[in-house]
Amino acid sequence: MRRVVVTGLGMINAIGHDKESSFKAILEGQCGIERITLFDAGNQSVQIAAEVKEFDPTVVMDLKEVKKADRFIQLGIKAANEAMNDAGIDDSVERNRFGISCASGIGGLSNIERNSIICENRGPRRISPFFIPSALVNMLGGFVSIAHTLKGPNLSSVTACAAGTHAISEACKTIMLGGADRMLVVGAEAAICPVGIGGFAAMKALATRNDEPKKASRPFDADRGGFVMGEGAGSLVLEEYEAALSRGARIYGELIGFGESGDANHITTPAPEGEGAYRAMRAALEMADNPKVDYINAHGTSTKYNDWYETMAIKKVFGGKENCPPVSSTKGQTAHCLGAAGAIEAVISLMALRDGVIPPTINYETPDKDCDLDYVPNIAREASLDVVMSNSFGFGGTNGVLIFKKV
Repeated sequence: MRRVVVTGLGMINAIGHDKESSFKAILEGQCGIERITLFDAGNQSVQIAAEVKEFDPTVVMDLKEVKKADRFIQLGIKAANEAMNDAGIDDSVERNRFGISCASGIGGLSNIERNSIICENRGPRRISPFFIPSALVNMLGGFVSIAHTLKGPNLSSVTACAAGTHAISEACKTIMLGGADRMLVVGAEAAICPVGIGGFAAMKALATRNDEPKKASRPFDADRGGFVMGEGAGSLVLEEYEAALSRGARIYGELIGFGESGDANHITTPAPEGEGAYRAMRAALEMADNPKVDYINAHGTSTKYNDWYETMAIKKVFGGKENCPPVSSTKGQTAHCLGAAGAIEAVISLMALRDGVIPPTINYETPDKDCDLDYVPNIAREASLDVVMSNSFGFGGTNGVLIFKKV
């Protein structure tokens, strides 16, 4: 199989509009969760989220094109542009063998909501002609591929909160099997709208600390009470190793293993004891030839069973608590960006690998006897990192794990 490396990164979320400012804020333990401003949430039981503030879509699109693309696409284009620039991709790079793998958990939910209301109240003739193209998940890949003339495989992953991670593994498979020499991965989400917040709130999945938004997302803490919805995008340029070397590209790391599994248990609750998560981590480690893992960026949603079962799965994978590497969840800072989370957290993991520093798990105040690993509480930690793991687990029992190694 051909080796696959990462040569470009891009990221936008509630605490930064680019990868460097975002990562700095993450290390500092800043939190992007505030009261919702994208709509009037006064009648909602949950009134907090991690919004991307002061984002101007005309930075990445012509004004006349903005109405043709949902917000998740606009955020995805922003991250993709940064990753392509970061990788030093210019006109000399062959485009026929350069593809795209995009991801979103929900796609254009706000557009779906808005046009449904228009259809009900004003009739179907008043629906926007841009509605469907702006809302489809795969249109993220469509818009980005057009912007960068990417003529290789154009793929999409829609696997809930594991979508961004699966988009990376799909891109890696494509390169490994010779279907492309380079793949741009983009995971994006922007579902902070009345029906998005209301829907997750109806499931009792969201934290309700409306008066303490900065304290609401608290992965692995005993007082956690649900996740907080975030929005944003992450992007990576993946290349075949020799192709990257031939153009003198900077390499962030090599993707040496990925694992995927299904719980076949429950549509929202993880399999007992994290059995599905365990199998995905084991598969990734076996593909990577069982390296010593120095850090795990956990899925760590701040929900009772996810945090508990992920902890159990990690301990089982590594043969007991005493053998586990440091673990942290950055969702306390960015909140849970759903289908974009895996891509954003892969970017964070690679930047941690680059800088030799482990991001903290913020809001860790009260230890939980059932979550008893080293979660790097509240303060970032310098560390010698050679291999890092990134976990993503989604509704429907879909799991994805990535392992990156320093080259």
